[in-house]
Amino acid sequence: MTRAERREQLIRVARELFGARGYDAVSIEEIASAAEVSKPVIYEHFGGKEGLYQVIVDRELTTLTDMLAAQMRPELPPRAMLEGIVLSLLDYIEDSADGFRLLSHQSPSAVTSGTFSTVIADVAEQVADLLAPLLERQGLDPKTAPIYGQLLAGAIGRIGQWWADDRLLSKEETAAHVTNLVWFGLRAMERNPHLVTLGRDGGAPASEG
Repeated sequence: MTRAERREQLIRVARELFGARGYDAVSIEEIASAAEVSKPVIYEHFGGKEGLYQVIVDRELTTLTDMLAAQMRPELPPRAMLEGIVLSLLDYIEDSADGFRLLSHQSPSAVTSGTFSTVIADVAEQVADLLAPLLERQGLDPKTAPIYGQLLAGAIGRIGQWWADDRLLSKEETAAHVTNLVWFGLRAMERNPHLVTLGRDGGAPASEG
């Protein structure tokens, strides 16, 4: 086995172990045993368990970010973009289950590249930028775009985590339902939203009709 092949083997083995059990529950001895190498081989390639974990996280983040970024293009119709974002996330979860579980686990403090939450935060910012002109065309305040960007990205992230554990519906059905709620919710938003609960602004409850 060449040096490059050995490196890839170690990454593959550790990715599966970390994805299944998390960083803290996996020892470097277990990784070495599963890969049928001695511990010094891992230290030689990655400097230790943290270095190996960092490489794996970086790869997974790049893969997921690239998949989502491909769907967040201004030239795409907004609904197609939304469908594409949801489907891309579900594609990643289906094709890279170990990677998704790894990103969803709590990372050690020494790993600085980020987690699934980091990706979702980046998505929220990009969605907000794309939503601003759409809101303005609907007569809504574009300054509220970050609120809706956070809501949409957070909802998509939670749906992904739910679907990873409970695949009640197919990818396509799940994406269709998410799009149905979000898309028609965006199209029906009030220009001047208000609270209807008594006492929050000192006034009487507003009519919901």
